[in-house]
Order: sequence, then structure tokens, then C-alpha cells
Amino acid sequence: MDSEAFRRHAHELVDWMADYIESIEERPVKARVAPGEIAGKLPESGPEAGEGMEAILADFRGIILPGMTHWQHPMFMAYFPANSSYPSLLAEMLTATLGAQCMSWETSPAAAELEGRVMNWLRDWLGLPAEFEGVIQDTASTATLCALLSARERVTDFGINERGFSGQRFAVYCSTEAHSSIEKDVRIAGFGSASLRKIPVDDEFAMQPRELAARIEADRAEGVTPLCVIAALGTTSSTAIDPIDAIGEVCRAQDVWLHVDAAYAGTALLLPECRWMLGSARDVDSLVVNPHKWMATNFDCTAYFVRDPEMLVHTFDIQPEYLKTRVDDRVRNYRDWGIQLGRRFRALKLWFVMRSFGREGIQAMLRRHIEHGQWLAAAIDEHAAFERLAPAPLNCVCFRWLPPGAEDEATIERSNRGLLAKIQDSAELYLTHTRLGGRYALRIVPGQTRVEHRHVEAAWRLVRETAAALED
Repeated sequence: MDSEAFRRHAHELVDWMADYIESIEERPVKARVAPGEIAGKLPESGPEAGEGMEAILADFRGIILPGMTHWQHPMFMAYFPANSSYPSLLAEMLTATLGAQCMSWETSPAAAELEGRVMNWLRDWLGLPAEFEGVIQDTASTATLCALLSARERVTDFGINERGFSGQRFAVYCSTEAHSSIEKDVRIAGFGSASLRKIPVDDEFAMQPRELAARIEADRAEGVTPLCVIAALGTTSSTAIDPIDAIGEVCRAQDVWLHVDAAYAGTALLLPECRWMLGSARDVDSLVVNPHKWMATNFDCTAYFVRDPEMLVHTFDIQPEYLKTRVDDRVRNYRDWGIQLGRRFRALKLWFVMRSFGREGIQAMLRRHIEHGQWLAAAIDEHAAFERLAPAPLNCVCFRWLPPGAEDEATIERSNRGLLAKIQDSAELYLTHTRLGGRYALRIVPGQTRVEHRHVEAAWRLVRETAAALED
């Protein structure tokens, strides 16, 4: 492809991208394909000769698009959102065009210095302590793994990095509602799932500090070294808020690393009225927030903040001769701030978003989304045939249908599974489920960048009408 062909196709694609976003509500939010259907339309072997872009784009429209679930659809209310925005899309185009590998300052000075600046902006917008420093990771799973490895090396004085494991027994703590990636990270870090202690939660699904303290004491008595506590500022199932300050007191008394998983709900810290969720943060060692969830920034873009960046860097830095430069003692080489050596220029899209929206614009979006969630929670509370199963501090609402005559849990769960299946099959709305206190719950999160109140009303109406049809 020459530059003229590239220019022509690029203009066509930009027009298609704009049309896609403008008309996305005309598409089914969830893909209507069977397993293997897309693969069945693709050749078994790649082409020997090159093909024209017209044919490739035709197959994109005819084969790929029908198999896509549209995460930017305002009726996408499943999981947590993976928000996008026009400024972020433009920055992604520039990032791809530049094609930079931003592993060190030398490989792209602007990328390194912009990342440092936007992380400071975001730290201040979130109200984090000024001593925190930030780095962009790919996902919260990676950021939490960085926290575990840093905690491991702090407690062993970097001994495991140097000599490996030698019979030590460690423990990592989280609540029973914590994200599954934590157990995966515990495995990857070499501790094993048996080292993960899942602490009971209260009636609002938040970790109980007393139970945490008792378990840490019991571990110490058995010769196990408490390593890290991972508190949730917004659990995945229900956005439950762990009591960060109370947990921090336990961690300070026991000299245990405190990492806060605020992947989704942490963005709400941009709102002064939501700062209560983090408390003083005086004992927090690290925290992760995903702008790619609720801050209109394309996946992937995870902000990881640490109180002691030297500990982070010392955990990961390795200095082979071929990576050394004359300015290393005067710059930040972000390859040493995490697991990956190669790094994308993720800071550019966050910079575009923060400048384009401004703090006030992002705050306005968050407040709208929270209002949508609060309206829905109130509507569910007022309806006799539905029951809310968890507090809704933000915009994630967990509930279930109580069909007439269904009195036992098994029947209620079976009915709600059927309700969810009907909604999914309609492709008009995408919800997911979870389990809270052993009970099957439907979960709805109106948080897509362009979601409006009419979409939330339509979602609630579809839930009610589908339930009513199942009664007949």
C-alpha cells in the first residue's frame, strides 16, 4: 500500500468510525452468533498473495462486525464499562502512527515526560497524597501483581529477587468479594493459592477489619509472614467499599503492605463528594485506578500509584549494557516501573482526554452516571416484584426478580437465570450476573460514555416486561 492508498482508506475509515459511533444504537448490543460461527467463515490458511484493502474491509463488515459485542453501545450495562471517547480515539490513531516503543526516556523523551506529568495531574484530581507517584500499566491485574512483588521484596530485603524462594511462608489477604485476578496474581508471584486468605465481609459486602487482624495474628503465630492486604474500593460484584482507614490501621500495626484495588470505582474519587471512599489514605502503599473503565479513555490504560517509587523500581530494574544511556541518572525509564520492558505510548490518550474534557467535564459525566444508578436503585426498591441485593453507592445495581409463588432459593435462581437469558437473547440490553451472600443476582451498570437517562429507563422497562412475559 502506498501513501495515496493509505490516505484514501484512512479517510474512509474515519468516516466509518464516526458513522459507527453515531449509529451504534441501531446495532444489537450483544453478538448473535454461535461458538465457532466466525471461525467457520475464515480460511483455514493465510493468503499466499496480498489482498486488496477493499476485500479486507468487506470481510471486516461482513464477518467480523456481526461477531462483535458493542462495548460502546449505551445499552451495554454488563461487567464494568470499557469507555471510549472521540479524543481518546484520535490519540490512539496518533499512537499507532508514531509506532513508538516507549521503554525508556531515550527511546521517546516526550512519552516518558508526558506520562510523568499526566500521572501527577490524575493523582491530584483523585485527591491522593502528594508523595504518591504514578505509572501507566496495561491492566489492574498487572498493577496488583506489581504491588505483590514489591511487597515480597520489601519484606525479604530483595532476597527472593536475588536467591529465589527458600522455604518462606507468606500470606496475602483480601475479602471474599475480591476480584479473581488477585488469586491469579498470587499464583504468578509464586506464593500459591493456599497463601491467599479471604477475609469475611459484613452485611454490605465490605471486608471486616477485626477478622483481618485476627487472621494476621494467627498467621504470625504459625510462622507465616503476612505480606500484603488488598482492599477493594468498589468490589466487582457490587462496588462494595472496604473500610480503607480501618484496614490501614491493621496494616500499619502489623507492618503489612496495603494495596487498594480501585480499578472501577476509584475514578469516582474525582468527585469531592466521593472522597469518603478512600478516607485519609495515610496507610495506603499503592493504589490502582483504570481510566479505561470509567474515564472515557480507550482500553488499555491503568494508573498505578505508589507511595515509595524507589521500592517499585528496585523490585524490577535490571540494567543490561544495551539499555544503558548517558542520561539514566537524570530521567525516568518506565521500563523499570513494572513487568513489561516494551511499553505503548498510553499517556497520549489520557492526556487528550484530560485536556479535552477537563476535570469538570469528567466530573459531570460521572455525576450523570451515578444519578442513573441511584434512579434505578430507587425504582427497584419501589417495585414489589424485584429485590435489591446490595447497597448501590455509585451506579452498579444488583437485584433479582421475585416471581409469583417462588418461595425457595432454587426456584428464584432458576427464574432469574431464565430472565437473564431472555434479555441476553434479545440483544437489546446486555447485563451480567453475580452471586452475593450465596444468592444469584442480576447486575446492571449504566456507565457507558454516552448513556442517557432514556437508556436506563428502557433497560428497566425491558427487565420488567421480560419478567412479566415469563409469568404468563
